[in-house]
Amino acid sequence: MTDFAHKPTLTGDLVVLRPLDERDYDALMAAMADPEANKFTGDHDGGGIEEELYRDWLRTRKDQTDRLDLAIVSKATGRTVGEAVLNKWSPEDESCNFRILIGADGRDQGFGSEATRLIVDYGFEQLGLYRISLTVFAFNPRAQRVYEKAGFVEEGRLRQALKWDGERVDDIMMAILRPDWAALRSDG
Repeated sequence: MTDFAHKPTLTGDLVVLRPLDERDYDALMAAMADPEANKFTGDHDGGGIEEELYRDWLRTRKDQTDRLDLAIVSKATGRTVGEAVLNKWSPEDESCNFRILIGADGRDQGFGSEATRLIVDYGFEQLGLYRISLTVFAFNPRAQRVYEKAGFVEEGRLRQALKWDGERVDDIMMAILRPDWAALRSDG
C-alpha cells in the first residue's frame, strides 16, 4: 500500500536522500539559478521564486501525503546538492512521476544515478508502485543515459514541445514498470 505520509531516509554509497526541509533552501535556490539546470528543466524564469513563499513550500514538504520530496545530500561533504521527487501520484493506477534536480556542484559525480536508483527502488519495494514515469528534454542526453541505466525506457515524444534559445526541442517521455525493475534486479 502506497504511503507518502512516511518520509524515509535512503542511504547509498555516495548520497543520502532525506526529507526536504527549509535547511535546503540555499542549495536549492543555487541549483534553480544555475543556467544549465534551467535549460534542462525548461525553466525560462531562472528559478524566480519569492523567498518566503519557497521557504513556506519547503516547510510543508513533510506534511504532504500525495508526494515524496527528498533532498540529495553528498555523503562526503554533507551538503545538499539537489532534490529527488515522486509526485503526480495516481492511486488508482499505482503510478507516480519522478523528477530530479542536481545543482552545478553535484554534477558528474554519480549522485544523480544513485539518487535515481534509490528512489526507484523505494517506489517499487516500499510504496508498491507499478509505474514511475518522467520526461526529459532531448538536449539532455546525460540524463537520458542515467534514466536508461536505471531501467526507464522511452515511450514517446512530445515533438518540439520546448522552444529554447530559438531552437525547438522534443520532450521525451520515459517510464519504468515494476516488471522491468524486477527483471533488472534479478539480472544484477
